[in-house]
Amino acid sequence: MKNSILKSLVLAVSLFFFSNFVSAQKTTQKVAIKTFLHCDHCKECETCGLKFKTEMLKIKGVKMYELDDKAMTFTIYYNSKKTTLQEIKEGISKLGYDADEVKATVEGIASLDGCCKA
Repeated sequence: MKNSILKSLVLAVSLFFFSNFVSAQKTTQKVAIKTFLHCDHCKECETCGLKFKTEMLKIKGVKMYELDDKAMTFTIYYNSKKTTLQEIKEGISKLGYDADEVKATVEGIASLDGCCKA
């Protein structure tokens, strides 16, 4: 009797954690966003490189990102329960970079080093 109760309890707890894991996986989305870099060293630039390392992850819901400077794309991994794709694009534009159809803001561009501006 005790064994069957214990087995049922272990099964219930296992199912609970597994269902939470599966639902967490569904909230993480991956998207590629086209941008335009005006120089060939943005990732190493004192200003821009630091923005990529710190400010990108401050955009609400962004978990991880990859910048492909040759293809001029950001690959963004984000929590779809915390943010939307449009909010991420607007966040990138505030850093001074285009994000698909959302153009960089004037303030964002002003914060870039001279070599990184259009």
